[in-house]
Amino acid sequence: MHPFLKKLQDGQLGLGTCISVSDACVVEALAPDADFLWIDTEHSPMTLEHLKGHLMAVKGSQVASLVRVPWNDPVLMKPVLDLGADGIIVPMIQTADDVRRAVSACRYPPVGERGFGPLRPLNYGRTDAEQFCKDADESIMVVVQIEQVEAVENIDDILSVPGLSSLAFGPMDLSASLGVRAQPSHPKVLEAVRHVVERAQAAEIPTGVSFGSTPEAVYQWIDLGVNWIAMGVDVTLMIQCFNDVAKQAQTYFSGR
Repeated sequence: MHPFLKKLQDGQLGLGTCISVSDACVVEALAPDADFLWIDTEHSPMTLEHLKGHLMAVKGSQVASLVRVPWNDPVLMKPVLDLGADGIIVPMIQTADDVRRAVSACRYPPVGERGFGPLRPLNYGRTDAEQFCKDADESIMVVVQIEQVEAVENIDDILSVPGLSSLAFGPMDLSASLGVRAQPSHPKVLEAVRHVVERAQAAEIPTGVSFGSTPEAVYQWIDLGVNWIAMGVDVTLMIQCFNDVAKQAQTYFSGR
């Protein structure tokens, strides 16, 4: 079991952030302090070459590298897994069949449909291939995003799919699906989140979210019962830190 999942299993809170920039130094700098990094290839211009640099940067650390792919497509997942990601985050899930397709893309036959061709995860051919396939099937994390009203309605069927590792909320898209676009804290959204968290807890499946980086935003999601939180995005954290220090510096300067 990856240390990230073990931490969640032990009832602790997992914290990380989203990676949107291409420079692997960002990942290298954050990896020692984060439980996981949500590396985004859905809403960023990141290429597979950039992703390879990020995954190389986490080598030797305890951080979980979770890569969000643009869509529930095995063609998109295969090269990400072959580069050595610890897990896949799949957006816009709606049904249990969607989850089964995602799990299948992350498992080798006969359990799934993942094609064989890893280099980095196989230590460039130094690792026994049979044992590698067994270990990969047991360790690759499959995270699906709950960001459509259909997923909320089908949550019990979704949670029953073998191989599902965790759920992740997409509050902005969920708000749009519920008819309250760009209102992630709307009562309709919070009601849906509470329902999903309750059902996930009953099924012993952890839940997570990618949301804002203010303490108040983090507290809200802790109170909602999620187990792991991606706090903001690399660039928004940088802006937030700059503005916080600049504000204090201006206050100090004005009060001299």
